[in-house]
Amino acid sequence: MSARPLLNRRLAGMGTTIFAEMSALAVATGSINLGQGFPDTDGPREVAEAAARAVLNGQGNQYPPGPGIPELRHAIAEHQQRFYGLTYDPDTEVLVTAGATEALAAALLALLEPGDEVVAFEPFYDSYAACIAMAGATRVPLTLRAPSFRPDLDELRALITPRTRLLLINTPHNPTGLVLTPEELAAIAKLAVEHDLLVITDEVYEHLVFSGGHHPIAALPGMRERTVSISSAGKTFSFTGWKVGWVSASPALVSAVRTAKQYLTYVSAGPFQYAVAEALRLPDSYFEGFRADMLRKRDLLSDGLAAAGFAVFEPHGTYFITTDITPLGEKDGIEFCRSLPERCGVVAIPNAVFYDNAEAGQSLVRFTFCKRDDVLGEAVARLRQL
Repeated sequence: MSARPLLNRRLAGMGTTIFAEMSALAVATGSINLGQGFPDTDGPREVAEAAARAVLNGQGNQYPPGPGIPELRHAIAEHQQRFYGLTYDPDTEVLVTAGATEALAAALLALLEPGDEVVAFEPFYDSYAACIAMAGATRVPLTLRAPSFRPDLDELRALITPRTRLLLINTPHNPTGLVLTPEELAAIAKLAVEHDLLVITDEVYEHLVFSGGHHPIAALPGMRERTVSISSAGKTFSFTGWKVGWVSASPALVSAVRTAKQYLTYVSAGPFQYAVAEALRLPDSYFEGFRADMLRKRDLLSDGLAAAGFAVFEPHGTYFITTDITPLGEKDGIEFCRSLPERCGVVAIPNAVFYDNAEAGQSLVRFTFCKRDDVLGEAVARLRQL
């Protein structure tokens, strides 16, 4: 065996993701899994039928084009224009990826050099830390604090140094449910322009904003040419296993991301790309109904968690609820989540794993509400036994 380390030291200590650990625990104990964010029902039948039709018609069963099939790239460009008034060339400014996770990885690997700094909201989705590390860059957290989880923009300004290369923005934000206001986005955009920074924005929950709406930072003055906008089909259409995501950006940025992406998966999800192209063209009633249904589920779980004794921080977006376990007489979210399946048959995710500053999230626990009503009701009944 080679004497070289089996694991790059930049990734040492990351180990198995918390999602894998907690989902395995859910299976082992037969618990209700309110930890990992995947629905327990499929998305629109017409979209599933489009995927089946593509397979049977031989569409995408062999390698699709590297940038993604033209039908999907055009549908993505139409979606950006339809909802946000953003115009992208489907041939040079749109790239299809294996979910948003690959889009993030390819963008960070393409745009960062060793020694660069990345300012990101903390808590952050775990793949952010891994991808920044793989690029040899340094993550610089801007901590979002309960109860509002609003970013301190003065602190953000203070974190920017000559080594800062890009800002990594997630709105709607997982796990807190924060949705950046137009005023906050404008202030962040001003900093990016002032310091000539790139911006990567993770917008996978763009259609799950419960008040107001989603406002892409790329639409602001001076931002389109410096922003890589990332989204995916999994969260909006409830087909998370298909792993179809995309990048929208200027030709130069898309070209850079594509260069890295071609050495990751090269291509993926051929038939599903045809189905997602149809999904993106669903009528407004679908998107409005999807949001209304998730809002109702949010309120169902939020009320139940409060009744069970948790302090609940109501999310403005996503399909996650962050809670504080302190009112239950608990302090350690990691130990709480590891013991919860045996105690009452429910799985949740400890927010502390999303922080560099673990103390800031020590007593916070995340639950997902993208489940059937009866599952949420049963989970709440079990949690009330604590």
